[in-house]
This record gives sequence, structure tokens and C-alpha cells, in this order.
Amino acid sequence: MIRLLATAIAFTAALATSAQARDPSKSHGLSAFGNLKYSSNFKHFDYVNPDSPKGGVIRLAGIDSFDSLNPYILKGVPVAGIGLIHATLMERANDEPDALYGLVAESVSVASDKSAITFDLRPTAKFSDGSPITANDVVFTFQTLVKKGHPQYRFIFSGVANVKALSEHRVKFTFNTTNNRDLPLQIAGLPVLSKSYYDKVPFDKTTMTAPPGAGPYRVAKIDPGRFVLYQRITNHWAEQLPVMRGRYNFDMVRFDYFRDRDIAFQAFFSKSYDFREEFTSRSWATQYDDKLPIKDGRIIRATLPDATPSGVQAFFFNMRREKFKDRRVRAALDLAFDYEWTNKTLFYGLYDRTNSMFANSALAAEKPPTPDEIKLLEPLRGKVPPEVFSEVYQSPKTDGSGRNRSNLRKATRLLKKAGWKIVNNKLVDKSGKPLTIEILLFESSFQRIISPYIRNLKRLGIDATIRIVDVANFQHRMQQYDFDVVVQRYVQTNTPGIEQKTYFSSKMADVPGSRNLAGIKNPAIDYLIDKVIVANSRKKLVTAVHALDRVLMWNRYMVPQWYKGVHNIAYWNKFGRPSIKPKFDLGILDTWWYSAKKAAMIEAGKAPPKP
Repeated sequence: MIRLLATAIAFTAALATSAQARDPSKSHGLSAFGNLKYSSNFKHFDYVNPDSPKGGVIRLAGIDSFDSLNPYILKGVPVAGIGLIHATLMERANDEPDALYGLVAESVSVASDKSAITFDLRPTAKFSDGSPITANDVVFTFQTLVKKGHPQYRFIFSGVANVKALSEHRVKFTFNTTNNRDLPLQIAGLPVLSKSYYDKVPFDKTTMTAPPGAGPYRVAKIDPGRFVLYQRITNHWAEQLPVMRGRYNFDMVRFDYFRDRDIAFQAFFSKSYDFREEFTSRSWATQYDDKLPIKDGRIIRATLPDATPSGVQAFFFNMRREKFKDRRVRAALDLAFDYEWTNKTLFYGLYDRTNSMFANSALAAEKPPTPDEIKLLEPLRGKVPPEVFSEVYQSPKTDGSGRNRSNLRKATRLLKKAGWKIVNNKLVDKSGKPLTIEILLFESSFQRIISPYIRNLKRLGIDATIRIVDVANFQHRMQQYDFDVVVQRYVQTNTPGIEQKTYFSSKMADVPGSRNLAGIKNPAIDYLIDKVIVANSRKKLVTAVHALDRVLMWNRYMVPQWYKGVHNIAYWNKFGRPSIKPKFDLGILDTWWYSAKKAAMIEAGKAPPKP
């Protein structure tokens, strides 16, 4: 649900053209800041093949393990792909930055003062057990997620005053605020859960029994911790809807789990699974071309454009711990990271340095602040780093030689100003307590990247170590904020909104399981997040996001890492692909299809035609 919700919470509710002439208040979709791309009589999304064949299987890889089929609660590690069994009130269009169209809900209406939103459900919508979806199921879903679901739901949906079933197929959400631009579309992104099922089964416990869902697949077989197999529901109630036509074409979707990425890499070339996106630059640069299936064309290697904001990946400091509270200390730790050497030596120059929370997008503050930004920031003067008003944030640079002496000298001076000193080759505070840092990981492959950083920290007198734990322990420690430094990636949307509160707001800093891992408690950031949320035009939104970006980056809550604005993928050439890729998604599971002819050629050791 977190991922499903993340796609919706950046949206704002603006009524599109009428879906039903008899009731002009109703719409077939919701959009942000303007009209919808698709009219009320559209047949299918532009990026699908509406005549794509159904059938076959696609096999994918999961890493480490899982212990739950419930992705909506704090407990457990959810299995990959579980969203396939669920359906939301409305479905996102992946060629628009911020638009949803009716799925379980046939139409939607937003009150003129934005104080409420009403959904009319499709009478044909049903769960996989055959039971109809009703307004009572929607009411139950909302109330259950808020009361028993992941703590983030209580925060995100705090603007809802009441939800009521007006009839069997009509449900209304009334708001206690009209200043939350995102709230209508957050609700439109809700999954719909079966009330009758959860009347008999506890919702707030991990489970390996799949509930009935409204999505295009059901769980066919599962081996805890090893694999899960999803089966497409034939004649699914939504199969011919415009938002679903030409999508979800595989009869079976299987995820096999591997203990680490290196094992998964080798398993791919032995035909254990069909598709992988490569996130390890060394592998992409050196370990593909010499493989026989690559050479003979049975495996396709491709680089596809990624038009989504890359967001930020970084070493995040846990500022709940006293040693990270001083900005000068955090800046010194940033100076110790030699990105240029890392990119040249370990990444083969395939990445760009992250200098923004919204990298790879127009939302990144890459130029000096505009007059509108200065006006927005002016009330915060004296409360935010002074660089915010005049300088573009740039991460520290080195010559790439690996020596990093200049930056380490700068770091030493900052640490001295912050009250730290070297005693017996150890960096200690005024009381003589040494500065120790543990970087928490759940897989070993990242060690080779962090180890050079560890060596630089030790040159500063810092006792830095790496701790690798299993994924369940890692998740538990993250939820309880039991770490010094953790590697985290925040995925940003094209229209940032209330999700910024879950990332960076004071209210979420001490909520168990929140995404504010750094423990940021800063009234200036809270103020700017509110400006992002209420922005009523794209121009105002960009201005507010730029201001927020500057304050976050100059506070140095993290050591920024890297990003790439493309998808590096490899797959066994037994699939068909639409001629158009969805702009804001890879579209593998929902737009590709299985080719029996190509698969037979691969089994015979022959290379199918390239797509």
C-alpha cells in the first residue's frame, strides 16, 4: 500500500471534464492544476497495446526474504508484488505527471469548496471470491487503515472528518480542512479491502494467507521466504475498462527470492528468472557483455529513459542522537565522502552526484533563488542556514585521486569548531567520549562502496564501522530508529505534496515506522512543507519546492550519494512490448506480454528477433 499511496499523495484534486452529461458535477478522473489528458470516452491509455495477447509467465527476483502478505501494517516484511491482488478506487495514468481515472469508482465528484469528495462505485466491481464491492467496504477500508494500519495512514488522512456510505455504491468523504490540496487524490488512491473477510480475520497481524482482493491477480501458491506465484484472474471484472485494457497480460507472475544481489545476478543468466533492472554500475559496465546469452541475442540489454524525479539517495544521520545535532559535524562527515573517486573507480562514471532532494527534475533548486523564492524564505531569515538566500547547494568535490586531503583538512577544522579534538588518534568530545558511527545495512554488496568512506572517517579519528543484519532485523531497527547512519532513498513525485511531511516534518520524527528516518524537527521546514501543500498552481509549487529543497540540503541532514536518470534493464527476449513506453514508469508487469514463439526459440537455443 505504501507504494500505491505514494503514487497518489502527490496529486491535487481538480475536477476534470464531465463523465456524465446528466450530472455535470461528476467526473471520470482527477487531475492537478489543469485538464485531464484523456476524455471521458477514452478507450485505453496511449502506452498500451489494446490487443496484446494474454498468457505465459514472467519470473522476477526478490532479495532476502518476506514474512507477510499484508503490506498495510507496520509489522512484517511484505512479499514482492502483493499490490497485484489489490485495486484502488482510481488508477494512475503513467503518461501524465498527476492524474487518476476511475477503476473501482466509476465516477467522482469534488465539492466546489473542496470540503468533500464522493465516489460512485461500479456495480460490476467485485473481489476475487466473487463478492461485490460496496460502499461499506470502502468505509471499512478507510477506518481500518487509520485505526489499525501503518501509523502513516493516521497522519496522511488526518484531514478526513467523516466517511459515510450514502448508498450501496456511493461513498462520501467529508474533510475537516480545505487547505490540503492532496487529500482528495490521496483518498482516490485507496485500495479497497473486503469487510466481510476481515470481520473474521484479524487485520493487524502478519499473515501468509492471501485475502480476497479486487485486483487482476490472486495468490496461487506461496512458499514462505522463497517464492510467491500470482495467477491472473480470467474474465476479471475490470479487464475491459479503459484504465485496464491491454494491461496485466501475463497469466502468471512469479517472484523467486535470493539471499543477495550477487547470487541473484548469477541466477538470471541460468534462466532462473526473466527480467532484471541493474542497479550495480560495476555489473552493468563489466559483467554483461561477456555472457553468451547477451552475445547471441537471447538476452536483450537496454537503457530506457526515466522521466521521474530521482529523488535522493544518501547516508542519513539519525539526529535523535546527540553526536549528529551540530550542522558542522554533519558537514564534516559530508566532506569525508569522496564521490568523484567512487564514481570513477567503482561506478565507471555511470552516475551523477545528487545535489537535491528532487534530482533529475525541474523541481531541483539548481539555480540561485528567484525573487519569489526569496519572498517566501524571508520570514525564515535567521532561522535557516544563510547560504539558502544566495548560494546553490553543491556537494563537496575532490580531484578524484582518492587522497581527499583538502576536504579532510576542512572537515578537521569544522570538527574542531564544533568542540571535537584528537586525543590518542581518536576524535573525542569535551567529556572525552569518542565519536563512533555505525552504518546499518541489510546486504553485503554495498560494503565495497562504503569501505572507502569508512577509511576516510577513520583518518578524521572517527571510529566508523559497518553492521550488516538480516532484512527483518533491519526493518525493525529502522522502525524503532535504532541506528546511527542508514542508507535511504526517498522517491519523489512530479507533484510533491503531503508526503513531504512523512519524510521531513517534525510531527513524524518520533512516530514508529515513519519515513522521517533522520528525525528532522525544524519549524522552518514544517512551514515550507505547508507552502508546498497549499500551492494552487504549478509555478507556485515549483517555487515552494525549490525553497524547501534549499533548506533541506543546506541543513546537511545527510551525505548525498548519486543517481542516474535512466533504467538499465536486461531480459530474456521472450516478451512483446508496446511501441510507447509509459513516461513515468517502466511498465513491465502491466504493459508487456508473453510471446510463445520467442520463448520456443530461446528454448531451442536460438535468438528471437530484437524488439
